[in-house]
Amino acid sequence: MAKYEFRVEVQPEYLPEQSMPEQGLYTFAYTITITNSGEVPAQLISRHWLITDAAGTTEEVKGLGVVGHQPLLRPGESFQYTSGCRLRTPTGVMRGSYFCVAEDGERFEAPIAAFDLADPSTRVLH
Repeated sequence: MAKYEFRVEVQPEYLPEQSMPEQGLYTFAYTITITNSGEVPAQLISRHWLITDAAGTTEEVKGLGVVGHQPLLRPGESFQYTSGCRLRTPTGVMRGSYFCVAEDGERFEAPIAAFDLADPSTRVLH
């Protein structure tokens, strides 16, 4: 077990009721669970996202906290939140990281692995 580590799990969802495909607007929600899988209490300070649509356009989002919170997590504790984004294409990819500070002052990044955003009605065959 790493001394400083947050595990990040993501559950993306397409929101057809908030999307307007005829206007090129596709809305997605994502529920994120952050678990302190390390040995030291640590606080999530900021987020950094790269959101890329199917046309290759990338939007960079940086900011303090997540949904207005900067959760302090003891080892084994989790914090869950739901947020969202809009794309101009029916599919895209998000990835990023959280910047965290442990109780002992150590700074570390918690990577967020790339995950797909997709309108299920536009399945792409590979």
